[in-house]
Amino acid sequence: MNIEEYRDFCLSLPGATEELPFGPDTLAFKVGGKIFALTSLQTFASINLKCDPELAVELRERYDYVLPGFHQNKKHWNTVVIGAGATVAQLRQWITHSYQLVVASLPKAVRAELAEASEEL
Repeated sequence: MNIEEYRDFCLSLPGATEELPFGPDTLAFKVGGKIFALTSLQTFASINLKCDPELAVELRERYDYVLPGFHQNKKHWNTVVIGAGATVAQLRQWITHSYQLVVASLPKAVRAELAEASEEL
């Protein structure tokens, strides 16, 4: 997956937006104002994704390219090294998981708006 494919996939998720909240070099994707994925624009060497804590540990143990979240809460975030073995299907699955975790934490009214928007697609 290259950065364009990553960006396109993240933005294909209902209600997803992109921002540069940490400066011009870090691209973050949000839903409902909360980050679900971020990466460096300079290198695109890795992506940070929110993850269920038990699954996060399992993925780190199973794959050497999945690490505790760099500059994130290591209990809830993983860093996935790009080009080190993760398939496009895995990356899409993990991005979707991150997105779904964030959506589940949003207020009920926001979740309803997102569900309505996704039905219209």
